[in-house]
Amino acid sequence: MTSPVLIVLSGRSGAGKTTIARALSRETGAVHVRIDSIEQALRNAGVTVSDHGYVVGYAVAEDNLRLGRAVVADSVNPWLLTRTAWRDVAARAGVSALDVEIVCSDAAEHRRRVEHRQADIRGHVLPTWAEVLDRDYRDWDTERLVVDTAGQNVDGCVRMIIAALM
Repeated sequence: MTSPVLIVLSGRSGAGKTTIARALSRETGAVHVRIDSIEQALRNAGVTVSDHGYVVGYAVAEDNLRLGRAVVADSVNPWLLTRTAWRDVAARAGVSALDVEIVCSDAAEHRRRVEHRQADIRGHVLPTWAEVLDRDYRDWDTERLVVDTAGQNVDGCVRMIIAALM
């Protein structure tokens, strides 16, 4: 990417956000800001997380956007409050933002992914399927690109996102 942009990947745990974020970051040279990594680092340091992971993520993303780097933000991003905060980061940095909701419309496949994935962050406890379903994840009321990972490979998802940026 030749100009800074904030790409905010959102969606329920296990839908494929981090897999897509990594591939998209590799493809575009963007900085990958993963809220799970930030939150687990805070927990490992003995900090009660609350909203601190998001607040740190916003600051890291804004710093990199101001340096002229594209940023891929990777978080559940479940509420209007967090969605607005990410857009505010882009506005303060003077760059555009693309909201992308990652979904897996095949419930059986989504459950399989949740139940069989392995933690890749030291100390990170992955949510159970019941916890994924019980999480307070609000419906979107703003425009966004929806990428359905059911039956689509990672490269196809990345191509969809890049096409939306053009």
